[in-house]
Amino acid sequence: MSGGDNADDSWIIDDDAGAEPSNPLENKPWRVLIVDDEADVHSVTKLALRNVTFKGRPLELLSAYTGREAAAVLRADREIALVLLDVVMESDDAGLKLVELIRGDINNQLVRIVLRTGQPGQAPEQRVIVDYDINDYKAKTELTTQKLFTTVIASLRAYEGLVTIERSRAGLSKILEGATNLYQVHSLRELASGVLNQISAILDVGADGMLCVVQNRQGAGMMPQVIAATGNYTAMSDDHQIMDEQPAAKAVARALAEGRSVFDHPLDVLYTKTMQGHEFAILVTPPWPLADIQRDLLEVFCNRIAAAFDNLYLYDQLRKAQEATVSALADLAEFRDKDTGGHVQRVRLLTDAITRILYQQGKFSNDLTPEFLEMVGIASILHDVGKVGTPDRVLLKPARHTPEERAIMEEHAEIGEVVLARASEMVDGTSYLTFGAQIAGYHHEHVDGSGYPRGLKRDEIPLAARIVAVVDVFDALLHRRPYKEPWPLVEVMQYISERSGKQFDPDVVDALAFCVKDGLPAWLQDGE
Repeated sequence: MSGGDNADDSWIIDDDAGAEPSNPLENKPWRVLIVDDEADVHSVTKLALRNVTFKGRPLELLSAYTGREAAAVLRADREIALVLLDVVMESDDAGLKLVELIRGDINNQLVRIVLRTGQPGQAPEQRVIVDYDINDYKAKTELTTQKLFTTVIASLRAYEGLVTIERSRAGLSKILEGATNLYQVHSLRELASGVLNQISAILDVGADGMLCVVQNRQGAGMMPQVIAATGNYTAMSDDHQIMDEQPAAKAVARALAEGRSVFDHPLDVLYTKTMQGHEFAILVTPPWPLADIQRDLLEVFCNRIAAAFDNLYLYDQLRKAQEATVSALADLAEFRDKDTGGHVQRVRLLTDAITRILYQQGKFSNDLTPEFLEMVGIASILHDVGKVGTPDRVLLKPARHTPEERAIMEEHAEIGEVVLARASEMVDGTSYLTFGAQIAGYHHEHVDGSGYPRGLKRDEIPLAARIVAVVDVFDALLHRRPYKEPWPLVEVMQYISERSGKQFDPDVVDALAFCVKDGLPAWLQDGE
């Protein structure tokens, strides 16, 4: 190598002159591995490159003297940008074998490899360029300081481009994976928590943050609500309000006012607006200013968040529409039997409570699916919807029924089941109507087979109906009816306990007893 081409061997290529980046993506030294069995080559190379920087980042020069030693370094360090590799070392083709190892066994496609040889005839250039995945081939005699500098900078620039592409690919992969998961959530708070977790994954750092939302803003004075928060902002998710005087509030307000993301380290705010008119402001506080690639990835992620939120909003509207339909059907049945008061709403609350207890106790794990837990309470209010088909003279009779009237009264179970089952067939998958049909048709069955309308036993009766069977009788006994006065709680529980294993499922009875072990909850006393 000649040193006479330029008296000044302090070469600087700095596209960001004067900048002092602190993000690890931007300020790590470029790691260059010199692989050669001649110590003088290491010394001369380090001397020639000692003051070289590229984009504000210096070079970190590492040494290996054999192919085997270099392989160990490359296996342990995936961030080496460039290998200056001798061909002939412990064997005539040691360098070529190392190239195959790097691209094959180690599977490092990013590192740039420049072959340097003092014996060109030993490894002809044309054959090596064609047969081996290298990026340049130089004879040591032609590598002046200037040419070495040019080769190194060109290699680092190529490496940087490949790393950027790989980071973008990895980041987009995380975005796609995270967005897919976000489409599966069923609550805004769950969505917000998932968004914050995914942002941390995209950045590869832990960062304090919070997600605020303004839903269909009608005026500039509407305050954003904190839906989820992490780290130092966790308390705000409990208050649901962001305080005006806090720096974080000012940063969020600025992004909302300007309708764009604002990156002003240490308070970076991502902004997005959905097709339904909702606005998100996501504040994050990474430990260093974000690199351009990180900003770009987060902007892409924000677009996916907007779509996920609109999807959740539409899902929520659909769910509310279904609940409203169910409530209307229940109100229709209860309208004709006003003396039952708030019966169906108490049945809903107690059904939900007992279901949660059974779930916490690990009972009926195959039956207590997420859909069951979400829907059974609302579905329970349809248990007597079939009474719309019961004549007034029977339904409203203020005394006990005759056997003939009792037979007419019992028809309401099958009427309700048929009507709800027919409606549920119009909806794909499981719905409130699915469980409603089960409950309406089977909540008068007894586990010993003595109930109606089919005389089913034990597990032949759907779990939803077994739960409501207990709840319906419990509430009916506890509250006033046209033909009876309310019973004391002790007597009600005694009555139900005596029928455990006969009329009622024992596990459900136990769950009811656990629910009222400290007395009757206030929400079960309403409407007496």
